[in-house]
Amino acid sequence: MKKIAIIMGLITALTIPSLVLAIETAPRISDREIIERLTRLEEGQNTLRAEIRANTEAINQLREDMKQLREDMNRLRDDTSKQIGQLREDTSKQINQLREDMNAQFNRMVAIFTTLVIAIIGFAFWDRRTMIRPFETKVRKIEDEIAENRGTIHSLIDSLRALSKSDEKVAQVLKRFNLL
Repeated sequence: MKKIAIIMGLITALTIPSLVLAIETAPRISDREIIERLTRLEEGQNTLRAEIRANTEAINQLREDMKQLREDMNRLRDDTSKQIGQLREDTSKQINQLREDMNAQFNRMVAIFTTLVIAIIGFAFWDRRTMIRPFETKVRKIEDEIAENRGTIHSLIDSLRALSKSDEKVAQVLKRFNLL
């Protein structure tokens, strides 16, 4: 252990001077070189300041442009909304007008149909009346003749009934016509 401590001590003693010797000394800069470098640094700073100012102005201009663009977009949005509203209103008016036109056309069609149906029924009634009238006249004539000849017809039927008592063929004919 003593040996290890001694070896460590020797290694430390040998490396410390090399560390001290590892530092390089800076070369001497003259005052003139310092002034030139400072001048260049100031020029660089002035250039940077000018660029920063230009960038700041450009950023401000961009902000102004963005603000103007927002205003334009808002105006455009408002105009578009107004136009869409107007289109909706116009479309609604046109739809309502079409509805009214269709209802009017439907009412006209119903009126025409009703008129035609009434005319056809009236014609049919008139036609039936004119066609039936001659038959009614004939039927009335026949009824009048029957009424006039009723007594004669009853006498004829009574005589046929009396004849049927003696003639079988006459009885069958009267039975067939339900007169017996």
